[in-house]
Amino acid sequence: MIGKTIAELQEGDHAELTRVVADDDIASFVDAVGDYNPVHSDPAYAATTIFKTPIAPGIFTAGLISAVIGTTLPGPGAIYLSQSLKFMKPVFAGDTITARVTIAEVIRDRNRIRLQTVCLNQRGEEVLSGEAWVMPSRTSVVYDGKRNGLSMIAAWPLAPWTVAAQTMAAWSALGLAMLAGATAPSTARR
Repeated sequence: MIGKTIAELQEGDHAELTRVVADDDIASFVDAVGDYNPVHSDPAYAATTIFKTPIAPGIFTAGLISAVIGTTLPGPGAIYLSQSLKFMKPVFAGDTITARVTIAEVIRDRNRIRLQTVCLNQRGEEVLSGEAWVMPSRTSVVYDGKRNGLSMIAAWPLAPWTVAAQTMAAWSALGLAMLAGATAPSTARR
């Protein structure tokens, strides 16, 4: 990935990414941010709503816009300054969402761009629209996507196993602490 500077950007430039939304994506996002609204995570509750099934949090969908900005237009090194959002339709697990950004304005002397932002579902329906202000990096940033020695793409499937290993380590530490407390000689006077 190569971040673009203000000098490389023009009105009308655009970029997009497409992603199929999985149940696990929604569950991971809900857990990560703590948005336990049952409309996102409880099928029994969601069945009583107009949606009939759980929906993805709107900010999850907006995060796809952030991904386009941070990886492609303007890309690595960009600073996301603001975003207005209008949620038009729900996003369900199994939907294919295309997030698209288009440069509406370039303000070179302030190093700012204004982006029109939209997310479309597999039927071409707008599920989200808005506008973002972004500050491109002042220098071209080349980023290979590596984190902790692993490619981010290679590390993604390992995330659940990392959480499981951390949970097991915590439970083991707790068990050892309880065991140590149970076998330690009492220091209380009788």
